[in-house]
Amino acid sequence: MAEATGETTTTETHVRGRELTFASVFAAIIVAAVMGLSYPYMVLKLGFGPNVSIVSAFFGFVILSIIAGKTYDRWQNNIVQTAGTSAAMTAFMCIVLASFDMLRESKLVSFTLAPTPEQTFIWLTTASMLGVLMAVPMRKHFVVDEKLPFPDGMAAAETLKVLDPPRGSEKTDTAYIQARRAATILGIGLLMSAALMLVREDAQLFKYVPEGWTPGDLAWGPAGASFVLAAMGVGVSYSLLSIGSGMIIGFRISFWLMVGVCVGWLFAPLQLIQNGILPENPTRTNVLFWLMWPAIGMIVAAGMTILAVRWRLLAEAFRGLGGVSGGDVPLSLVFIGVLGLGAALCYLQELYFGMPIWMSLVAIVLSVPLMLVGLRALGETNWGPISALSNMMQGLFAVVAPGNVTANIMGNATTGTIASTSEGLMQDYKTGHIIGSTPRAMTIAQLIGAPVGAAALAWTYPMLVSTYGIVGENAQLAAPTARRAAGFAEILSAGTSALPTTALIAMAVAAVLGILLALAEDTKWKNFVPSPTGLGLGFLLPFAPVAMIFVGAVLGALWMIVARRSASVYMVPLASGFIAGEALVAVLVPVLLYFGFGGG
Repeated sequence: MAEATGETTTTETHVRGRELTFASVFAAIIVAAVMGLSYPYMVLKLGFGPNVSIVSAFFGFVILSIIAGKTYDRWQNNIVQTAGTSAAMTAFMCIVLASFDMLRESKLVSFTLAPTPEQTFIWLTTASMLGVLMAVPMRKHFVVDEKLPFPDGMAAAETLKVLDPPRGSEKTDTAYIQARRAATILGIGLLMSAALMLVREDAQLFKYVPEGWTPGDLAWGPAGASFVLAAMGVGVSYSLLSIGSGMIIGFRISFWLMVGVCVGWLFAPLQLIQNGILPENPTRTNVLFWLMWPAIGMIVAAGMTILAVRWRLLAEAFRGLGGVSGGDVPLSLVFIGVLGLGAALCYLQELYFGMPIWMSLVAIVLSVPLMLVGLRALGETNWGPISALSNMMQGLFAVVAPGNVTANIMGNATTGTIASTSEGLMQDYKTGHIIGSTPRAMTIAQLIGAPVGAAALAWTYPMLVSTYGIVGENAQLAAPTARRAAGFAEILSAGTSALPTTALIAMAVAAVLGILLALAEDTKWKNFVPSPTGLGLGFLLPFAPVAMIFVGAVLGALWMIVARRSASVYMVPLASGFIAGEALVAVLVPVLLYFGFGGG
C-alpha cells in the first residue's frame, strides 16, 4: 500500500531550524522523567507497554509552547518525544526487577539477587545506552532502504505535524487545506479511540463495555481432546488502536498474522492434546512454552536469511556512517561507544550480579542477531517480540550455563534491554525520517532519555512494590511478562533436559520453512508468498488484538479500492488518531488509578 511508506503526501512550508535547543533539551528531560515515572506502573499493571511517542509529543507541545513560544516547531518537539520514548523503553525493564522479586520467593530455585536503586540506575543506564548505539547503524537499512512501515513511528510523525501546521500559507492554499483536514480526521480518530478505551474493562475507570468476547465454556475439538477457547484468549477486543495498526501494516502481513494466531491458538493446541504432548484443557502458558520455539525458529531464520540476501544494503548502511558529514552519528564514534559500554556492562554484571564476564559477552554478542530480527518484526507488524527473544536467550543459557539461574535471568535482561531500547530508537528514526529530523540529534535525545528513565525506574519501583505488591496472594501488580521470565528460569534450572523435545524438532522444521519463505519473499512473487514474520509472530501474539488488526487491514484495503485518492491522503492520519487515542488513555488511566481516581 502506497501510504505505508510513510512518505508525506502534502507540500510543507516549514523550514527546519535548530533541533537541540535549550528549550527542547529542557522539555525533553521533563517529559522523559514523566514517562519514566509512569511507565513501570503501566507495564506491571497492564502486562504490556503502550506506545508513548504520541503522549510524549503532546506533553512536549504543551511545555515547548510555554517556554519556546513562537520558536516552537515539530523538530524541537521530536527531540522531546524521542527522549520520552527512550526513558519509557528503559523503564520497561521493570520486568527484570519484578522477575528478581519472584525468583527470590521461589520454592524451586535458590536466588538472592536484590540490586539497590543505585546499582539498578548504573546498570540499566549502561545497558540502555549500549542498546541505543547498537541500533544506530541499522537506521538506513530498515527505515531508508527497506522502508518498513513502523506504524507507531508513522503515527507519531502525523501527530507532530498536526501539532505544528503549515505556516505562511493562505487558507485557500491546497497544502494548508489538506493539512487541516488531515488534522481534523486525526482528532476525530483520537477522540473515538480514547472514548472506547475509557469504557473498556481493562481501563478500570468507567467499566461499561466489556473488554472482549470471552466464549465461556465453548470448547474446540472432539471429546477427549478439546479445550476451552477462552483459555487460549480466542475472541475479539474492542480496540481502535489495533484497527489503526492494521490499516498501516497492510493486508498481506495482517492476513498472515491472522493465519498464525489461528494455527497457534486453535489448531496447534488440539494437535498437541491429541498426541499426548499437552494435557486436556491446558493453560495458555502451557501452550506458549511449546509454541515459542517453532515461532522463534521461523522468525529468526527468516530474518537472518533476509539480512544475508540483502547484505549489500546492510553493508551500504554501515559504509554510510564512515564519515563525519551528514546527519548520522559517525560509525567510528558508534564503535568506540559500543566497545566502552559493552566492557562496562560486562564489568557491572560481574560486580553487581556475580555473572562471569564471558557470559555477559556471550549475551551481548548473541543479542545482535536477535535485535536485528526484532527490528524487522517490529517494522513489519508494529509488534516487537522482545519477551519472546529474551525467553529464547534463556533457552540458550540453559545450554551455555545449565543450572545457573542468575545467568539465565541476566541473559534475558541483557537481551531485553538491548532489544527494548533499539526498537524505541528505530520507531523514532521512522518519525524523524518522515518529518525531516536529523538522526544524530535524535540519537543524542535517546542517550539523554535513557539515564532519566533508569533513574525514574530505580527509585519508583520499590515504592510501587511496597504499595501494591508483586508477589503473594494480595499482590495487585500481575506483571505477566516478568512471571513468564521467572517461570522459564525455574523450568530451565534443570538445564536443556527441561526443553520440550517435540518443540525443538518443530523449531528446526519451522526454521527451514522460514528460510524458504524468506528466499521466496525476495522474488517478484512476494505478494503471494506467506510472510514468515507474520506467521511466526502469530504463534506468539494474543488472538484478540490480532483479529482486530486483520479487521483494520481489510477496511484499509477496501478503502484503497473504493476511493484510492482519499485513502492515500487520509488513511494514515485516521489510523494515527486511532493509535494515539488509546495510547493516551493507556498512559493516563493507570496514573489516575495510582492517585485514587476511578473504579478499582
